[in-house]
Amino acid sequence: MNEVGAVHPSYIANCVLNAITAYTAIVLNVITIHAMRKTSSLPSLLKVLLLSLAVSDLGVGLVVQPFYIAWLVKRIQQNSASTVSNPSYTMDTAFLTIMNLFSCASFFSVLALSVDRFLAIHLHLRYREFVTYKRVVFAVVSIWVFSAFFSSIKLWTPASITKSLTVVVALLFGLCFICTTVIYYRIYLTVRRHRHHIQSVHEELVATQNDEISLEISGEISGEISTNVVTVRKSALGTFYVYLVFMLCYMPGYCMMIARMIASEANIAMKGFDPYAWTLVFVNSSLNPVIYCWKMRHIRHAIMDMLRNILANRN
Repeated sequence: MNEVGAVHPSYIANCVLNAITAYTAIVLNVITIHAMRKTSSLPSLLKVLLLSLAVSDLGVGLVVQPFYIAWLVKRIQQNSASTVSNPSYTMDTAFLTIMNLFSCASFFSVLALSVDRFLAIHLHLRYREFVTYKRVVFAVVSIWVFSAFFSSIKLWTPASITKSLTVVVALLFGLCFICTTVIYYRIYLTVRRHRHHIQSVHEELVATQNDEISLEISGEISGEISTNVVTVRKSALGTFYVYLVFMLCYMPGYCMMIARMIASEANIAMKGFDPYAWTLVFVNSSLNPVIYCWKMRHIRHAIMDMLRNILANRN
């Protein structure tokens, strides 16, 4: 089998996969964004970060995946009988710029979510003083500005430093992967420490207080604290699933980037696997709304209310 015969099936299969997942990404993220806007019970700071991630996922389905399908079709059309030729430089650069914009926005939005949940659990009562609405909005705007800057670097940097720039990007993303993993491990340790602390405080209050009124007051205090911790813990668990699925979808593409840096020239296996690695990155945009609905009660109830209203109006 020549090189064209090896990569053509993967191009065609990925065109079909992206056509399906682009539709699901658009529909699910539009519903999720509308549900988040209508949900008053969702914490405002968490809502801003989730909306940033949902908008980036919507951009992937609305812009990136249709562009990727056109890019794959162009490659199929330009393939000769025995060689694989690349699409035009302009189309290649435009696709990479748009893809990097929304992918970086998704990546750093997930990182911001992990930092926010870590601060919510670690700072506890001081969280509202340190993490304000203006600071969160500033962080989200900074994420999109940095993503736009990062995606446009290739447009104005010389070709001679492109490889060095790729190494820097790989190190940066690898460091972010490690930092996010460490953050969620610290969240796990903090939640476990809070749970043991609440249990020990309640046992001490029960042991020292004998009258029923004191027991009732101590139970209300410990119950209020534990309810707050449980609420934050559930939101941290929901964002952890977002991070876990994000890692599973992005890691093959990251490994392919490392492999291309090590190898002097891409072989047939790498060229055949490349489209699937990018498609898996884009599929993440369709999975995030499912995780919101599954693990976050406020968003799930808002979506269910929306569906009930739609069905009631139709009836």
